[in-house]
Amino acid sequence: MTDKRIVLTTAGTREEAGKIARALVERRLAACVNVVPIESVYRWKDNVENAQEWLLLVKTTAEAVDDVDTAIRELHSYELPECVVLPIEGGSEEYLEWMGENVGIE
Repeated sequence: MTDKRIVLTTAGTREEAGKIARALVERRLAACVNVVPIESVYRWKDNVENAQEWLLLVKTTAEAVDDVDTAIRELHSYELPECVVLPIEGGSEEYLEWMGENVGIE
């Protein structure tokens, strides 16, 4: 296992997804954020809903996860924004190193 993480969150518009992605990278909380259009089906306040959303795949480190969560809550319009953290078990050593170099204080 590595100290690298992927944080999943969604946004209701492309503009909001872009704003969140850009802020996370500018603040050095993420090395990269992929933004992908998706359709979500979920239960909210006793109703089954479905919506077009934008999935953000936030590439970060374990150390930065709490700050990523705080930033998502700050920047997001949703009452309860998604913030799910997945460990990265392994991968390209060079890519993982690049992630680490681009998250955190310069």
